[in-house]
Amino acid sequence: MSQRQVLQVFEQYQKSRTQFVQSIAELATRPQNLETLQNAGVMSLLRPLLLDVVPTIQQTAALALGRLANYSDDLAEAVVKGDILPQLVYSLAEQNRFYKKAAAFVLRAVAKHSPELAQAVVDCGALDALVISLEEFDPGVKEAAAWALGYIARHNGELSQAVVDAGAVPLLVLCVQEPEVALKRIAASSLSDIAKHSPELAQTVVDAGAIAHLAQMILNPDAKLKRQVFSALSQISKHSVDLAEMVVEAEIFPAVLGCLKDPDEYVRKNVATLMREIAKHTPELSQLIVNAGGVAAVIDYIGDCRGHVRLPGIMMLGYVAAHSENLAMAVIVSKGVPQLAICLSEEQEEHIKSATAWAFGQIGRHTPEHARAVAVANILPKLLALYMDTDSSEDLQVKAKKALKSILQKCTYLPALEPLLHEAPSNVLKHVVCQFSKVLPHDSKARRLFVTSGGLKKVQEIKADPGSALWEYITAINNCYPEEIVRYYSPGYSETLLERVEKYQPV
Repeated sequence: MSQRQVLQVFEQYQKSRTQFVQSIAELATRPQNLETLQNAGVMSLLRPLLLDVVPTIQQTAALALGRLANYSDDLAEAVVKGDILPQLVYSLAEQNRFYKKAAAFVLRAVAKHSPELAQAVVDCGALDALVISLEEFDPGVKEAAAWALGYIARHNGELSQAVVDAGAVPLLVLCVQEPEVALKRIAASSLSDIAKHSPELAQTVVDAGAIAHLAQMILNPDAKLKRQVFSALSQISKHSVDLAEMVVEAEIFPAVLGCLKDPDEYVRKNVATLMREIAKHTPELSQLIVNAGGVAAVIDYIGDCRGHVRLPGIMMLGYVAAHSENLAMAVIVSKGVPQLAICLSEEQEEHIKSATAWAFGQIGRHTPEHARAVAVANILPKLLALYMDTDSSEDLQVKAKKALKSILQKCTYLPALEPLLHEAPSNVLKHVVCQFSKVLPHDSKARRLFVTSGGLKKVQEIKADPGSALWEYITAINNCYPEEIVRYYSPGYSETLLERVEKYQPV
């Protein structure tokens, strides 16, 4: 066999390998092929090709493995069991930038499925190799490494701490400052995934100087970048007053309020989430948002959107109102109650209804004036209906009942209370009757109206155990009227009168 023929054999072998990996990588893009590929033992066929002498074959083999692992946790587990990860980690340090990107993709594809698979990636020494890749000159390699680190960190605090201990955070903050938008996005996303688990991890991100660099990008034209920036700032803010104050001190208000009208739904949602996470901590932080025009902006926001995107806005209004009378009044004055009433009527998701009911409770629980603002919007019958509806979830029933009770205990607006006399179950009814027993002794017009509207008659029909709180409230109401009026409206009085007519002997 001549030298030329030998070279032809080698060339043919290389072409076959190239064709094989390219075909597998192509087939792996279609989910319907994956089970067949796995059953054919494709993992064990691709593994030796990761060490092939031809770089393009190595890269394509890694890409094919990444696509397989990305599809399901079963296939990702097969990558782990096939002892492929150590080989990838070794190659990450040695090979060219194209291979590094493909290897980081495989690590990310395995890590994304579960904490156990992410731990397997950590156990094979991937973190150090990925962190070193963050210092590569090529932005694509940095992006792939940052993405993999974020997917490892997102599962739990322990994995996130492992990423921090490997020295990733300062390098991720440097990546946020790079000119490439795609790299900025992934780095911000990874910082968000690290910060979300605990105050300590969030503090690590803050100590690396992340807040200032993230805050500079809130008005960036790229929507996907803004999503990640607001997510990261939210994950930092949520843990403590100190962290929230640090985010506020980066002078993000009032600039962020304009992003509540951003064309991108997720940008809007993440801004509302950030405002919620800041507002929940203290009255001072809530007041700062109110002073910047944040409450009115969020009320407009929940009016312009539907579904799950509304939730952070609804909760933000609830947190602001919870802190004090003045802050709750700021929500009322900004027309928050009618807008929340629309949310309660329109939304079908139970958890959104629960949040809205809770927000009403926070607004109406402060003073009679606050309770009246909620009652006038006809919210009390709606809350009662949600509480009594057997199809409502337990959480919705609890939130509706609690909100109803806290509003009723302050409500002195009797026209709104009266319908509840006829509909409320006994455990709610006692709060309704209690409010009548407080108002009627001091208001003669209300006493007259209470008789003509049928309220006094209804009260006489309520069965209460002598000595109970409800019995005492009914007694207090009855003491506001002459005895014969109370008797007249008591059940059975008409029969008593008829008996007297029958027994009466005309002279």
